[in-house]
Amino acid sequence: MRVLIFDPFAGISGDMFLGAVLALGYPVERLREVAARLGAPPGSVSTDTVQRRSIACRSARFELPREHHHRHLPDILEILEGGLDGEALALARRIFERLAAAEASVHGIDPDHVHFHEVGALDSILDIGCAADAVRFLNIEECFTRAVSIGRGWIDIDHGRFPLPAPATAKLLEGMDIGETQWDGECTTPTGAAILAELTDGRPPPTRWRVLASGYGAGSRDPADRPNCLRLLLAELSSEQDTTMVIVQSDLDDMAPEYVPPALEALRAAGAVDVTTSAVGMKKGRPGLRIEALAPYQTLDSVLDALFESTTTIGARYWTVGRRALPRTASTRLWHGTRIRSKQVHLPDGQVRRKPEFDDVASAARDAGVPPLGVRQALDSTEPTDEDGTAVGGSTPVEMV
Repeated sequence: MRVLIFDPFAGISGDMFLGAVLALGYPVERLREVAARLGAPPGSVSTDTVQRRSIACRSARFELPREHHHRHLPDILEILEGGLDGEALALARRIFERLAAAEASVHGIDPDHVHFHEVGALDSILDIGCAADAVRFLNIEECFTRAVSIGRGWIDIDHGRFPLPAPATAKLLEGMDIGETQWDGECTTPTGAAILAELTDGRPPPTRWRVLASGYGAGSRDPADRPNCLRLLLAELSSEQDTTMVIVQSDLDDMAPEYVPPALEALRAAGAVDVTTSAVGMKKGRPGLRIEALAPYQTLDSVLDALFESTTTIGARYWTVGRRALPRTASTRLWHGTRIRSKQVHLPDGQVRRKPEFDDVASAARDAGVPPLGVRQALDSTEPTDEDGTAVGGSTPVEMV
């Protein structure tokens, strides 16, 4: 799997992202072609290789006349639809919709009524539209991010003077790891934050991955205290890769036991891939129950919400863990006229371990008038077939989380 790992140690902006993807192999001519379709005048795309504290970086700039009108979300989506299609269009739409949602939340209005100022200008539209096309061109399947730097100080925007990060930027970065620095000035712009948030949703990188290439995109400034650039790492994850998960854990001693099973189902429905319970000793000798859920990092908020809504707990612990899972496939076969689903786990040495679904085994056992264990033993000793000796149902991959 080809993935993109953001390393925004000096922040991120739209032009920094474009410079970095150029360094990773996104063609300059394609950048110019997409920009032209989105409304960039001839000769307005400028690219170069520049130095940022002795690091060679690619730069991408749109030299455009100053605009004096603002756009609403429907206006911007119309421009995107005129220059993009397919996955690139869908991604660009989602980025701007995320921007609109952030601005709407800050100002307390409907997203369609957001009056875009800086991010509604043509250069921001070009940044996001070309960024979406670059992700499609580079065949990126998933994105992750390290902590993002935001800078310190104040910034002047159309609504006045505000502390950094700008209000929309702060909203877009909710849920992400932030790297506090002593660097003055805006490190992360709303456009950069929107691209980062939509592509990564704040997911940290897996614990193991193989670097295919690295690219540096230059910021417009060249301060003396840092290399003002964005680093992107193009990486590959194997099918037996370590993924970043989160464990959510809570102890409670004031909930009736019959309410525990529905709570566990609620956690699974919220995204947990495994939920367990265990007995624990609580304060003053009271017996208690520990609920522990293993979930993909991106489902943390929904799992926590389900825990608080479905149990009497008033707090929860959570931390990230690495998880390695073997590739799996699923198949369905006939056994004496009953369909039995089975999961195959593919081991590193090429062997396959099979496990039939118990509900199907129990159903087949009832139909045949034998114990479920007898059905399982028969399945383990022979390849399941129908009465004619024909195996039915092919193997299909099982989605890994």
